Amino acid sequence: MLETKNINFYYGTFLALKNISMTMNDNTVTAFIGPSGCGKSTFLRLFNRMNDLIPDTHLQGECLIDGENIYGKNIDVTALRKKVGMVFQKPNPFPKSIFENAAYGLRVDGIKDKKFIAERVEQSLKSAALFDEVKDKLKKSAFELSGGQQQRLCIARALAIAPKVILMDEPASALDPISTSKIEDLIHTLKEQYTIVIVTHNMQQAARVSDKTGFFMLGELVEFNDTKTMFLSPKKEETQNYITGRFG
Repeated sequence: MLETKNINFYYGTFLALKNISMTMNDNTVTAFIGPSGCGKSTFLRLFNRMNDLIPDTHLQGECLIDGENIYGKNIDVTALRKKVGMVFQKPNPFPKSIFENAAYGLRVDGIKDKKFIAERVEQSLKSAALFDEVKDKLKKSAFELSGGQQQRLCIARALAIAPKVILMDEPASALDPISTSKIEDLIHTLKEQYTIVIVTHNMQQAARVSDKTGFFMLGELVEFNDTKTMFLSPKKEETQNYITGRFG
């Protein structure tokens, strides 16, 4: 379970996230929607502490995974990022073979057992619905793949180290409609094993893939509810206005 309690987050003196509390259950897909610059990606990055890499940032409140505050003093951030995988907006395969991209996290983790690595690579590529398309060219460069295939390879790379949570920051925004559909189908399959949190600018996509949706505006969580309820009968006027396209 992912949970935040009274989160305030600052870039320097700028308050980017304001008093956000939220609970996301295991094996669900949660989508964050809202206009550009509303704080949804900043909030997403709290869960693997990617914001730590940005100078002069400050967090107040608690961010918990399975009841443990991941900003506690004794947290191993490297271990945390193994548990919380990340897929970015644009496919970012490494300049390596398809096989070595999928194996990257295992090798960084110090695993040397070739058989184990091969099995994990195959399993992760299958989980990312990519294995059948690349099984005969695993030694070829990942850059030879299409954009959609590259993004699924990046998902396979995240899966190979057996995370508990997968964060996706607009994972289909740079892809064509067919590739986007494959990513969405994949999200439905993956939630059987993982907890998924996705930021998307595409409200139809949020409606298709998520169980719950959070609407952000100006750094605040305006509304958080079951996705069907959110889109059919939002509680807040701001949510209604955004969903119906009156602003954003």
